[in-house]
Amino acid sequence: MMKMILWTLVGLLMGLVVIVEIGLRSRYGFGNPLLYTTDPEIGYLIAPNQRTRRNGNLIEINKYSMRSRGVTEVPEVKTLRVLMVGDSILNGGWWTDQSNTISNLITQSLNQKIPKEFTQAEVLNASANSWGPRNELAYLRKFGNFGAQIIILVINTDDLFAIAPYSVVVGRDRNYPDRKPDLALVEVYQRYLQKPAAIPELAQLQQEPGDRVGINLEAIKQIYEFAIAHQSRFLLIMTPLKRELGKPGPRDYELKARERLQTFTNQENIPYIDVLPVLNHHPQPETLYHDHIHLNVQGNMLIRDILTAKIQELFAPVNSRLP
Repeated sequence: MMKMILWTLVGLLMGLVVIVEIGLRSRYGFGNPLLYTTDPEIGYLIAPNQRTRRNGNLIEINKYSMRSRGVTEVPEVKTLRVLMVGDSILNGGWWTDQSNTISNLITQSLNQKIPKEFTQAEVLNASANSWGPRNELAYLRKFGNFGAQIIILVINTDDLFAIAPYSVVVGRDRNYPDRKPDLALVEVYQRYLQKPAAIPELAQLQQEPGDRVGINLEAIKQIYEFAIAHQSRFLLIMTPLKRELGKPGPRDYELKARERLQTFTNQENIPYIDVLPVLNHHPQPETLYHDHIHLNVQGNMLIRDILTAKIQELFAPVNSRLP
C-alpha cells in the first residue's frame, strides 16, 4: 500500500514537472535561449541561424548573426539597402518582437514611401548586447557593408565609454550562453535563482586604461571612413539613458563626452542625430523606455520616424532640398 502511494506521488510529481516544463517552453521560451559564439576580433556574436520565442516575442538571427531575415550579400536591383549596426538598443532583446525592432519598423515605413529611384527597401540589423564602437567596426571589417547605400551606427551614451572587444562572457555569463540547457527548469534556476559566477578577467578588462572616449571616437571615425570607402553614406545616432532626461540631465563626465562627440562630428562633417533634445521635447519621454536604457515599442517608433525622415532626405532629389 505504501509503495503504491509512493509511486503515485512520484508519478504526480513527474507529471507536474512535465506540465511546468512544457509551460515554460511554450509560454516563455525558456530552454531555448539565443546562443553566442566568440570571435577573435569582434569579441562575440549572436550565433548564426537561430529562431526562438522569448516571452512570446519572435527572435530570428540570420547566417550573418544579424537580427534580420536571410539576406543576400548584395541587394537586388533598385533596392534601397540600409545597414544598421549597434548594441541591444538596436537589437531589441527578448522584450521586442522581430516585427517591432527599429530596423523592421524602418523597413515598413520606407516601403510605404520609397525614394523614387528605388522599388523596395530593406534594413539590416547587425547588433548584439553590450557592443561598443570597436565591436561594430570589427563586424563591418569581417562581413563588409552588404552593398548598403547607407550605414547607420546606433549608439547610446554609455557606448562612449565602452571597452575593447572581449569574449570571456561567452559560456560563462548567463546572458551569453553557448549551449542550450537540458531543461527549461534548469534555465530558470540558472537565470533567477543561482548566484551569477564571477568572471575575474572581465573585471580586469573593465579597468581598461587610457582615454576611452577618444578611442571610441576614433572607432566611429573609422566606421565612417569604412562607409565612404565602400560607397555607403553614413549616419550616426545616439540615444540617451533614461536618467539623462530633463533636469539635472547628463552627469558632468557625460556632458564632457557629449561635447567631445559633437565637436568631433562637426570637424569630421559626420551626420549626427542626438536624440536627447528630441526626447526632452516629448510630453512623456519616460513612457518610451523599457528600462533605464532600452526603448520600448513606442520608443522604437520614435527612432523610426526620425531615421525614416533622414533617409528620405538623404535620397531626395537635389532640387527638393533647396529652400
